[in-house]
Amino acid sequence: MSRTATSPGHVTQRLHFIVAFLVASNSALATPCQFESQDQGRVAAIVDARSVRLDDGREIRLTGIEPTATTKQALASLLTGRDVTLRSPDDTPDRYGRQGALVFVGESGSSVQAMLLARGDAIASAEIVDKDCAAALMASEAAARRQKKGSWADPSAIKNAESPDDILAEIGRFAVVEGKILSVRQVGAMTYLNFGRNWTRGFAVTISKRTLAAFESAGITLKSLENRRIRVRGWVEGNTGPRIDVRLVGQIELLGANEPTGVGP
Repeated sequence: MSRTATSPGHVTQRLHFIVAFLVASNSALATPCQFESQDQGRVAAIVDARSVRLDDGREIRLTGIEPTATTKQALASLLTGRDVTLRSPDDTPDRYGRQGALVFVGESGSSVQAMLLARGDAIASAEIVDKDCAAALMASEAAARRQKKGSWADPSAIKNAESPDDILAEIGRFAVVEGKILSVRQVGAMTYLNFGRNWTRGFAVTISKRTLAAFESAGITLKSLENRRIRVRGWVEGNTGPRIDVRLVGQIELLGANEPTGVGP
């Protein structure tokens, strides 16, 4: 019986194919945000810029994002009448009865949240605890920032920490602020990251004592942030000087010393 000879070139091609297949398989398994499916449904209505109603009456809140002026319209174009899969580590409704989830259309491997962020139609909220998923969502936003898509086309989309009056105008809204931390001070159970010399009027980030453990677990010592440039996101509050209260490590991103405003990783 004769045996067909296999050339070294064919062997190499087969090995390359096998390696590529294994890499692709591992990548698929490692796809971020693929949490356990918490059910499926069809979107019947867009409730607001971050919530939809399914045809069975359930209200779903899209986790991981904060809306912009264009989010509701973008949601309508992406989701109205579409079959969706809900993915989340927990399906417990919030105090308003809404089920929080990452929403996937059909068999898509990308969440609607990632699509909105990549188009500049939403801002990453930093509420996703899973590190890989959070990083993927932040990467989608970063790509839109670099390309000045959607809301990032507006030069004022990112506030300058050296202009506290501009930040004060955003009280009650979710904002993204960039600047250099001039000092780190602890007063009682609160740590202040100060961006201005005038602690009363200048912009500051506040971090409560109960949040310190999360920063320590991430290898971040708050005092080490002094003289560092950061990007911080959160709800603006305050009466005299504007404040953002940081409760999650993901709300703060370290920036390079000479990194252009609004770019970042």
